[in-house]
Amino acid sequence: MKLPLSKQLAYACGMIGWSTMSNIIIVMLPYFYLPPSNAGLKPLIPQLMVFGIFNIMSLITASGRLTDAFFDPFIASLSDKSTHPKGRRIPYMQWAILPAVVFCSLTFYPWSRQVTAHNAWWLTATLILFFMGATAYIIPYNALLPELTSTGQERVKLSSLQQVGFVIGIILSALVNNFADLLEHALHLTDRDAAVQYTIWVLSVFSGLVMLVPVLAIDEKKYSNSVPSHLPLLPAIKKTFENRNFKYYLISDFSYYMALSIISSGLLFFITVLLNLPESRGGELMGAMVLTSLLFYPLVNYLSKKVGKKPVVLFSFGLLSLIFVAIFFLGKLPMTPTAQIYTLVLSASFPLASLGILPNAILAEIAQHDAKRTGENREGMFFAVKYLFVKLGQTLGIALFAFLTVYGKDPGNDYGLRLNGLCGCVLCLLAIGFFSRFRERRGR
Repeated sequence: MKLPLSKQLAYACGMIGWSTMSNIIIVMLPYFYLPPSNAGLKPLIPQLMVFGIFNIMSLITASGRLTDAFFDPFIASLSDKSTHPKGRRIPYMQWAILPAVVFCSLTFYPWSRQVTAHNAWWLTATLILFFMGATAYIIPYNALLPELTSTGQERVKLSSLQQVGFVIGIILSALVNNFADLLEHALHLTDRDAAVQYTIWVLSVFSGLVMLVPVLAIDEKKYSNSVPSHLPLLPAIKKTFENRNFKYYLISDFSYYMALSIISSGLLFFITVLLNLPESRGGELMGAMVLTSLLFYPLVNYLSKKVGKKPVVLFSFGLLSLIFVAIFFLGKLPMTPTAQIYTLVLSASFPLASLGILPNAILAEIAQHDAKRTGENREGMFFAVKYLFVKLGQTLGIALFAFLTVYGKDPGNDYGLRLNGLCGCVLCLLAIGFFSRFRERRGR
């Protein structure tokens, strides 16, 4: 049965909540625990080097993400093989919401308000538990996409609505400092840390509520005709990696998310350190970029049908590589700081639209084609492996950003921040190199 628009909107709501909490972690974690000197926040993690290469924040984010990344295939396998009377996906999603909400919030309640190693251990534990909760939701959620659609056009449309939910989450996460400003004035708070913490609690609870919408609104048995897979975990993973197209998709996606994490982690630093603008400008900029990207959604849908998804994705990677080069020169260009940052974020709106909509639609087609070819419905495993590599990319992106702060993250000492721009450019070029070898099936 075709999924009606009301159910499509309900499906997109799940992405709003997951995106809000996930992006709060990406955007606020380095800024909260290792703030620049002009942020009004206290550092909470020692800026120590391990083996002379990694700082503690890099290792914490890596350990949390990597532990969670290997949890992905386990959840996918359970979901793919599930014979639950309510469906393969929804039952897992509903139990994942509460732990995700609780541990997202607790991540920003350090063990001590001073710089101490105890905060590092606490942060590691809360991150691992948050990521595991978020994974148990997002893997079954994304596996529903190919099961709720039957044509390429339907997949692009549902993926577009899903991406709207994702960018709403990005906006909300970028507005943490703006909401904290409002709380400070409304509640007469004198503690900036407390204002940020209260804001994150409110956003996390809101996220949990909207994540419930698809759980309550979509009857999986009614709208999905999926058949449980019978492959054990390790053979299912092996079969998934045998798909040639999937390998090229995977590596390019990994590079993109690593580059995107550099931008997300560094946005507040780029604004306050490189351009000497107030941190509250971050929410405004993210909102402008996302709202502009929405204007490109019809164009992305049109181009994907007219010229195919692959050329649009490759063009977007190319444009994004130029945007990263511009980050290196922020604050040194012959324009006002406001003009520089707005030019940058508005230029990123088309890549944000196309790289948000098309990859999930492409992967849904890969999974469905593979199911027809092999007779095994492993949609969950395809998305699990994708998200394993997404998380590896996000982990290494955050870790790389945190590592480069050693070479300068403060006004007058900002070389480490600028180096992130060059690293992002290289990653986008790597994505172009691999995705150019992807073979697109047109007319499906």
